[in-house]
Amino acid sequence: MTNRSRPRILLIGTGDTKSDELLFMQRCIDAAGGATIMMDISVLGDPPYKAAHDKHAVAAAADTTIDAVIASGDENSSMTLMARGAARLTRQLCDDGQIEAMIAIGGTMGTDLALDVALALPLGFPKLIVSTIAFSHLIPPERIAADLMMILWAGGLYGLNGTCKAVLSQACGAIVGAARGAIRPQADRPIVALTSLGKSCLSYMVELKPQLEARGYEVVVFHTTGMGGRAMESIAAQGGFAAVLDLSLQEVANQLMGSVVNSGSDRLMNAGRNRIPQIVAPGAIDMVDFPAWLPVPDELIDRPLHAHNRLLASTTSSPKDRRRIARAIAEKLAEATAPVAFVLPTGGIQQWDKEGEPLHDPEGLNTFVMEMRAAIRPPVELHVIKDHINQHAFVAKVLEIFDRWVTEGVVPAGRAAVEQT
Repeated sequence: MTNRSRPRILLIGTGDTKSDELLFMQRCIDAAGGATIMMDISVLGDPPYKAAHDKHAVAAAADTTIDAVIASGDENSSMTLMARGAARLTRQLCDDGQIEAMIAIGGTMGTDLALDVALALPLGFPKLIVSTIAFSHLIPPERIAADLMMILWAGGLYGLNGTCKAVLSQACGAIVGAARGAIRPQADRPIVALTSLGKSCLSYMVELKPQLEARGYEVVVFHTTGMGGRAMESIAAQGGFAAVLDLSLQEVANQLMGSVVNSGSDRLMNAGRNRIPQIVAPGAIDMVDFPAWLPVPDELIDRPLHAHNRLLASTTSSPKDRRRIARAIAEKLAEATAPVAFVLPTGGIQQWDKEGEPLHDPEGLNTFVMEMRAAIRPPVELHVIKDHINQHAFVAKVLEIFDRWVTEGVVPAGRAAVEQT
């Protein structure tokens, strides 16, 4: 049973090396009105306190023993085993209603473990990691839970000090507040995921979202600038959608082109793996993003450039790269275990590829269209339209496919449609 008046906070850390920090956090959580439940993930040593879930319990949850963990070979294999146990045990505590939130602290080792724990927890369950590598490129997109909170652990390498106390106390207050105020997702209507790259580049969501809502669906829009697509994939991996309208695939292109603005190698994969029907379109796949505060990558320096703001800039991919991107998209969709429809708008795939705009490249677009038409194979449906992706005809085609799938039972009927029957 959820306890919002005094939420139970699972505090995870290596008690043999960070006992001072963990005990300080326990005091902060208790002072903020929470109740601390300790999980110790030490391997070699023991903490100077009794943890509710000690290292032996964590190892047992990984179907092993702490002696076997120690004998596994090195610190990486040892912590991987402890991560497996901590993730399983934490999820069980969550499912059994014994905790209302999770907070973990660590350097690279503790963060590595905590990321697995966070991914094991459902959307809407508060999860926070205090890490010396928060926001670092050391953390791959695939390992970041959709609603994970992180805070940089300044001054957190060795022992307590005024700087790290300021960070730890903020984190403890935040997790207690989150445990009290979090609202879990309510499944009163079927949820449809919709991807887009902002309203200026891809504007179809302005028309598409209210149309789907009028049909009785809750529409969740994901901003495909790397982490948005990651969040969508994470939820899809948990089977969280009735359907996915993945109409902005720029993150797929970014990943193939080596850009840091990507969602990981499993982008465009998790809906298909979890039997979620998909309507897909190549929104903005011609663009390659990079941080605007860095020099243009050498391999893209001669390509057209568009600076969106001081954080994000884009160039266009070459015709050769667009053929490679088209084949990669087709290969990913071919692995889907649920129906897939691909809508190919031959008139353009993002706002800045129109004539007179900085990324206009008719040769590149035509190359992609031809390769895409050749690469898509049944059972994936291919729908070619002559219009631009930001025109009404594109939205009409997407809705035509969606409505047909509802009639055929591929997509569950929206709440409004159910109530009328």
